[in-house]
Amino acid sequence: MILSLFFVIFISSYMTRYLDMGFPTKIQLIKRAKSEQWYINFPAAVAQAMEFEKGEVVEWVVEDKQKMTLKRLPTQQGNEVKKKLL
Repeated sequence: MILSLFFVIFISSYMTRYLDMGFPTKIQLIKRAKSEQWYINFPAAVAQAMEFEKGEVVEWVVEDKQKMTLKRLPTQQGNEVKKKLL
């Protein structure tokens, strides 16, 4: 009995923490005369949890029309071009 109660609490805690945690975000569209741009902003909590860094490059992978995955690309240390100030 105690073991099954612990299991239910553990699974419930896991599902609340990892499966049901979501951050609804609106997609923004800016239309211009000859183009349009789409924006999706990350809530600060998501960016901090993922430990994103300014300028980091990521890739969107379209799984299907209901799901996209954001893939973190390997860092290319040493290949970065640094601008020199004159």
